[in-house]
Amino acid sequence: MKVVLSVEPVRFPLTGIGRYTYELARRLQGSPEITDLHFFAGRSFLPGLPSAQDASGKGYSLKRAVQKNFLAIEAYRLLMPLLKARALKGHGEYLYHSPNYYLPPFKGRRVATFHDLSPFTWSHCHAPQLARYLQKELRQTLLRADRLITDSEFTRRELAEYFDWPIERIDAVPLASSPEFFPRPAEEVAPVLARYELKAQGYSLFAGTIEPRKNIETLLTAYEALPLETRQRWPLVLAGYQGWQSEAIHRRLESAGRQGWAKYLGFVPAEDLPVLFAGARLFVFPSLYEGFGLPVLEAMSSGVPVVCSNNSSLLEVAGDAALMCDALDVEMLTALMRRGLEDETWRAAAVPRGLAHAAGFSWDQCAAQTLAVYRKTLEQG
Repeated sequence: MKVVLSVEPVRFPLTGIGRYTYELARRLQGSPEITDLHFFAGRSFLPGLPSAQDASGKGYSLKRAVQKNFLAIEAYRLLMPLLKARALKGHGEYLYHSPNYYLPPFKGRRVATFHDLSPFTWSHCHAPQLARYLQKELRQTLLRADRLITDSEFTRRELAEYFDWPIERIDAVPLASSPEFFPRPAEEVAPVLARYELKAQGYSLFAGTIEPRKNIETLLTAYEALPLETRQRWPLVLAGYQGWQSEAIHRRLESAGRQGWAKYLGFVPAEDLPVLFAGARLFVFPSLYEGFGLPVLEAMSSGVPVVCSNNSSLLEVAGDAALMCDALDVEMLTALMRRGLEDETWRAAAVPRGLAHAAGFSWDQCAAQTLAVYRKTLEQG
């Protein structure tokens, strides 16, 4: 089969969607089923698979500026699909796969991956102008797509019900943690952690964009309810890009930092992140809504016990290997985090259980299931 894969998400900062795109692209390159594979980004085909840089550069700064201007967003929304369609002209015998929602006009078969429905169901957690842009573009995708992929069964069913889209044309294809997430001894993680003034087994970790949907204010409230001795022994460390409407969160983080029980690292380079995971005593992720929740799997693969919320796709991703509660139940979240930090019996059982659970997800499996979606798309009448 002949495939055009959009690789636009492979850029700084490398989010979960960027990681998914990169890992999928690497494996499609080696598939004997694909006779011709082109990588496409912006308005052009690329000579090879790009790699995300740890410095944003001018392009990302420009993107951030455009996102703040309604007229610029609308002009981009109307013009870019036309430019993409022109660049893709003459490739009608190919299947086009967008791993990041958006589908331009295209003569051949079209597949798009929907990671979640937050622009619709949690629109208040996006900048208003960005939410409007996403809503318009994703509705276009639903009109253009021959078939859709989701990261979880939860999102598959949510997508079908919300848009009354045929569920038989939606396939759930789970993500996976990457090979660099694995347990590491204290002496191996020590040099990297020292740069962040951290010690192995000496902190709880949250990793993700600092934004309202991640429920970080509730996390801070629950962590503050732990005994002071516990908080100071195992401070809460947060790593992630500064997202929309995060000012109040950062004010609380600064206050907690002065008290010695929280630390915000900002965006952590890709090569340091697996070490930061492996060095943690506990991973906490009380998100309000996830299309998948990749950091939970990355923590389990790193041999780190997990406390997370019990909503959306997290029930599938965490299985029975994590301590879970309602995202807004502060008292229970505090109790579970205390157990996760102090209950050695539970911790000793949680680590191998998490490793075994995470091993059930793989990028090879993700690629194989994606190829199966391509076959079904090409076979559709």
